[in-house]
Amino acid sequence: MEDLLNADSALVSKYIQGEESALSVLISRHQQRIYSFIYSKVYDRDVTEDIFQDTFIKVIRTLKRGGYNEEGKFLPWVMRIAHNLVIDYFRKNKRMPKFDNTGDFNIFSVLGDPELNAEKRIIKDQVEQDVRKLIEELPEDQRDVLVMRIYKDMSFKEIAESTDVSINTALGRMRYALINLRKVIEKNNIILTN
Repeated sequence: MEDLLNADSALVSKYIQGEESALSVLISRHQQRIYSFIYSKVYDRDVTEDIFQDTFIKVIRTLKRGGYNEEGKFLPWVMRIAHNLVIDYFRKNKRMPKFDNTGDFNIFSVLGDPELNAEKRIIKDQVEQDVRKLIEELPEDQRDVLVMRIYKDMSFKEIAESTDVSINTALGRMRYALINLRKVIEKNNIILTN
């Protein structure tokens, strides 16, 4: 991990000194993680692509004007930029983020691959089918909340009204749905990422 941080720091220095190719290495090194993070918040490939591009435009501008001083913590810095741009997107569209999974586990982020060739598309479709089958194993109240939130893009307020429960109950059901989904995935040794 330390080596990666040092390598990032060296690449940032090279880019600032005019070596344009250093930035390409940094982008390709962290692309999947940043893209998946953005996609896990917006669940829209086109919007994700736009925010991803905007993130690196901001990174480039900041580096060019000498505004980077994160002491070798390049990835957390870029993730903060991406996070702020996601918030800006929702503010502009007067919407809240679809689902904020604060844990390190978000099965829906595995569906965010920007370069889907035929083979990857088949794998992605299979993963989506597998995820839907796993969702079917959840208790009905948890399954309903998860489907309304992820697939129907309903707010927790709308879910609460639709299921005649409080917002806290709807949030709790979503939380338990994800916990139970994780247990089913671990029990079946299912690998959702490559």
